[in-house]
Amino acid sequence: MDIEILVVPECPNETPTAEQLRRALDDTGLNDAAFTTRTVADQAEAERIGFAGSPTILINGHDPFAEPGRPAGLTCRVYATPNGLSGVPGLDRLREALTDAANAESGH
Repeated sequence: MDIEILVVPECPNETPTAEQLRRALDDTGLNDAAFTTRTVADQAEAERIGFAGSPTILINGHDPFAEPGRPAGLTCRVYATPNGLSGVPGLDRLREALTDAANAESGH
């Protein structure tokens, strides 16, 4: 599984997102899965890759939290969670996205 966190330079949610992702991976039995972090440095790159704001998690090249029509750009991103808006995706939705990707890879 290819997992990547995309961030803008000095994103304050980079570390909390990495911690949340690691927890979700461990919770779903994907303890051996690794992920990388990539910094999106300019608007041209953001537009080229469809960067929806920092932080964005890509699982096998797909943004499981994508919002249709959201413009690409070097912005902060917020996620709707059970506790309100947050700069980090909710743990339950992240677990679900990882489980769906793992099932798709295994043919289930």
